Order: sequence, then C-alpha cells, then structure tokens
Amino acid sequence: MATEEVSKPPSLPPYPEMVFEALDALKDKDGSNKSAISKYIESTYGDVPAGHSNLLSHHLNKMKDDGVLMFVKNCYMRFDPSAPPRRGRGRPPKRKTAAAAAAAEVAEEAEVSASPARPRGRPRKDANAPPPAPKEVKSGGVVGSKSGRPRGRPPKVKPQQAQVGVQAS
Repeated sequence: MATEEVSKPPSLPPYPEMVFEALDALKDKDGSNKSAISKYIESTYGDVPAGHSNLLSHHLNKMKDDGVLMFVKNCYMRFDPSAPPRRGRGRPPKRKTAAAAAAAEVAEEAEVSASPARPRGRPRKDANAPPPAPKEVKSGGVVGSKSGRPRGRPPKVKPQQAQVGVQAS
C-alpha cells in the first residue's frame, strides 16, 4: 500500500486568540461588531474552516459569558475592570442616604428573626368556621346597603309635560 500524505490546511490559532488580535488591530473605542472581527480573521488567516461564522459566534458568546468580553450596542470589546459600569436601560435607582441604608439593614434583621413570611394572596377560608348569618333587610331599604339606597346610578325621571293650548272661558 502506498501511503499518501494528505495536505492539511495550516493550523489556525485558537479562536479566542484570533478575536483578541482582531480587537487589538481594529482599535475602535466602542468595540467591534461580529462582521468586522470575522472579516479581519478571514483577511489575516485566509483559509478558515467552513463553519467559520458559527464557530466565531460560539466563541464570542462563550467569551462574553465568561466575562472576558463585553457586549454593548452590538459591539464586542475587551473587559476593562477600571472602566465605570455601563448603565442599562430605564431610569437608574435612587441613591440611598445613610439613614435609609441603616433603616433597611434593621428591617432585614427584623425579617430574619420574625416568623416566616406569609404566603401571597388572600388567605383561604376556614372549612370548620360556621356559615355567616343572613343579612337583615331594613324596612324600605336594600340588603347590604348602609344608606338604604340601591347601588348604581338612579334611573332617569321623566318630567311631566305641561298642556299647551287655549283655555276656553
């Protein structure tokens, strides 16, 4: 049997290294999007695998989840621990004063030592409780009304029409 050597493509460095190299080369302060990173890798290394876009997406998401990269406004950038945290959408929370922070700590300690929290919602009816007594009807009133008037808007009252005409004398 003749052994033939199969020409293998030159080995590429790991994707995280290629991504860091692309981010360093592109040097955009707002970061670089996936297509710019992909174009840089393709132009630099030339022969990329067939599933390059899927592999790049996988590695970018993994690096983002690990905290190595930040993803802001559809752009990837290196995580900088000295940078101030970026604010998300919506109104920022109010700042707590020293007195409010102390009161919150006291309240948390009281909750821990208190009885267990009640469940949400209305408590269930007691099955062993006696049935409620029937309501009494007031004379000329309505059941369950304190003022004696019925619930809702009163019906319209039609005004009496005056007779128009000539009176005989």
